[in-house]
Amino acid sequence: MSRRATAHVLALIFMVAFELPFAPVSADAREPGKVFRIGYLSPLSRAADSTRSGAFRQGLRDLGYIEGRNITIEWRFAEGRLERLPELAAELVRLKVDVIVAGGGSVIARAAKTATGTIPIVMTNVEDPVATGLVASLARPGGNVTGLTALVRDLSAKRLQLLKEAVPNVSRVAVLWNSAYPEKAREFDETQAAAQALAIHPQALQIRRSDEIDAALDAAINERAGALITLPDPLTNTHGPRIVAQALKQRLPTMFTQRPPVDAGGLISYGPSYADLFRRAAGYVDRILKGARPGDLPVEQPTKFELVINLKTAKALGLTIPQSVLLRADEVIQ
Repeated sequence: MSRRATAHVLALIFMVAFELPFAPVSADAREPGKVFRIGYLSPLSRAADSTRSGAFRQGLRDLGYIEGRNITIEWRFAEGRLERLPELAAELVRLKVDVIVAGGGSVIARAAKTATGTIPIVMTNVEDPVATGLVASLARPGGNVTGLTALVRDLSAKRLQLLKEAVPNVSRVAVLWNSAYPEKAREFDETQAAAQALAIHPQALQIRRSDEIDAALDAAINERAGALITLPDPLTNTHGPRIVAQALKQRLPTMFTQRPPVDAGGLISYGPSYADLFRRAAGYVDRILKGARPGDLPVEQPTKFELVINLKTAKALGLTIPQSVLLRADEVIQ
């Protein structure tokens, strides 16, 4: 080999040796034996969040993450008290977690983002992350936030249509929503527009605290509402069983966006599968722990929807759910 060729080979070897330490590698390869620390921030109680957190845990297990072996999860539950979120998010930052999972809407993700601009954040079901300023766009989030959105157009109309089919004579529907939660005003406006298109009169039941729930439901009865729709947020989710119990006492058919209240005795739920969203959130955590930057991971939308009907509740209310509705149900609770 000539002197020039030898020098060229040595130069290539030097370049490869110099660049190898900086080449992108998986987190496991870069830090063998490391136990990653995941922060999980929820607005709900541990019990109310169990379906969601269970789905997230299963998603992690499916990807090879085992608590106590290669991951530790720091669980923080606000118990329905949104004012606690900044404090709980700050705790996770002080613990130097590798990633924070914001298990809820924009208020939860915002609390995490305010607490840290560097730790990656995976949102699970924010309704409109672009409008709320959490990400620059769904395709290129930028910053330290990515994950999943629950934003799907026309769901309010579909819920009202299903409710109208299940309760054909309904002409007045009460809509229970938390006016202290930023995204709910838009969702109520959508519900109101959809109701008017179906010749249904919507009655707004605005609440901001748990001690206003009973009075709101009493107002629905006094105004002769024929059914109740509850818009989801940490307050109404936490008190779902209470809302269901009060509605059943007043023989009021109910429509929810999520399944748990129907398991507790609500009549119908229709919306994205939150269990599926939380399971998919584990995939974002996996990619981030392996070196992906959250700002480069596109925000994904729901792909799985669930219609659940409680026939036991229908019977108690004296309703006969049409076969055309039952055939579309993903699950019928007998």
